[in-house]
Amino acid sequence: MSKEHPTLGYKKITRKLRELGYLVNKKQVQRIRREEGLQVPPPRPKQRRRGVSTGLPQQAGYKNHVWAWDFVSDYTERGGRLRTFNLIDEYTRECHSIHADRTIKASDVLRVLRGAIERHGAPKYIRSDNGPEFIAKVLRRWLKSNHIDTLYIEPGCPWQNGYAESFNGRFRQECLNRELLYTLSESRVVFEDWRRYYNHQRPHRSLGLQTPAQFAQSQEKQGSGSSRATPSLHRNLGTEQSSEDKPKPSETVSSQLD
Repeated sequence: MSKEHPTLGYKKITRKLRELGYLVNKKQVQRIRREEGLQVPPPRPKQRRRGVSTGLPQQAGYKNHVWAWDFVSDYTERGGRLRTFNLIDEYTRECHSIHADRTIKASDVLRVLRGAIERHGAPKYIRSDNGPEFIAKVLRRWLKSNHIDTLYIEPGCPWQNGYAESFNGRFRQECLNRELLYTLSESRVVFEDWRRYYNHQRPHRSLGLQTPAQFAQSQEKQGSGSSRATPSLHRNLGTEQSSEDKPKPSETVSSQLD
């Protein structure tokens, strides 16, 4: 009976046996199944969504409409931990950043996001899972103050962040699994080279075999890429602006960073 129904627990197996006319006790069935190694793991309690979504789940309709971010973990050849923070535009499929480090905190996520906004403009929404880096109070306060809404997926439902998951798969298959990475510095150079290749040379079937950069440029020429202009970013977290974050005189974006 247990072989015919390997996913059923001892209570359900007992019920099936009784339906067949066997007079058995559920404790007896439980003991025998344990001895035979047939016990079924108890169901996991349903996880609650920890991040509060401030927008409605939707499909991106233009450049900078919805960004998505996620992490990928790996190791260098010397055994050191390697983690990357990937940030993409769901509409154009452009990868705005592959930030690599041993550990990545919410402050690192915020720093990378600010740099991406300076270069590409601000998104309307950002889609992510409920990782601690993405639901940190400092990050959510910053997003709220700059009018960027959050779209948190349901726990255990990575398909709800499908664009990021698809990109992560390509990144792992075409870069991580093909390169021998010995140091963190080497990894950063390799990842940036692959990111440029992905954006400017690699054709994308869902974009009509255009590269993400070509598709984004064609949308701008057609006037359909109604991306948002970069807002004036608020200094509301009580932290001083570092020299690295200060805009250079030659830059056209005049953002006040916290």
